[in-house]
Amino acid sequence: MIERIVPAEVETAEAYGDLAEAKLFPEEALLVKAAVAQRRGEFATARHCARQALTRLGAPAGAILTGERGSPVWPDGVVGSITHCVGYRAAVVARPAHVTSIGVDAEPALPLPSGVLEAVALPDEQIAVKELLESAPGIAWDRLLFSAKESVYKAWFPLTKRFLEFEEARLVFDPAGTFTAQLLAGPARAGSRTLHTFDGRWLSEKGIVLTSVTIPA
Repeated sequence: MIERIVPAEVETAEAYGDLAEAKLFPEEALLVKAAVAQRRGEFATARHCARQALTRLGAPAGAILTGERGSPVWPDGVVGSITHCVGYRAAVVARPAHVTSIGVDAEPALPLPSGVLEAVALPDEQIAVKELLESAPGIAWDRLLFSAKESVYKAWFPLTKRFLEFEEARLVFDPAGTFTAQLLAGPARAGSRTLHTFDGRWLSEKGIVLTSVTIPA
């Protein structure tokens, strides 16, 4: 499913639940040794997906540790992103010659808990979400907004090494399956380019909302 919202140059792998064959390297297991069983299972299967995607890319598929703010540490010559939620785990990887940065996020296609939309959305985004919920009620637009902001952050952080608050990106959705994020925190640099906006894609299917932001090379 996730391959439908990333460029062809991006390798992907996904799983709808935990896989018995998903194993962790000892150094990865240390990262989640204090976590509950559910969290360890999600982590292991997401890492398994990442190694599948790396193999398809022709890159080393060893231990994937965590760096700043919990972001995955990829092998040299690889950019990527990992996501997992209830019932779904996925990873995407690419070569820097094709992709400068990428972020993906998955969430259950359910309304956000009460009060969360107001915490993560700007006033105009809240209005837009409510209008979309009326005009296209089959999509969990509030959850989609949350997911898209997560994807924006995952693409933003490798470029800037700065945290991005929810209110520092303004999102506008196209019901056809795309969105645009205005970077209110300031531009991001990608090589010689100065980016004031990120472009993203979204999909809602099988009880999951998926979002992606890809910064091409």
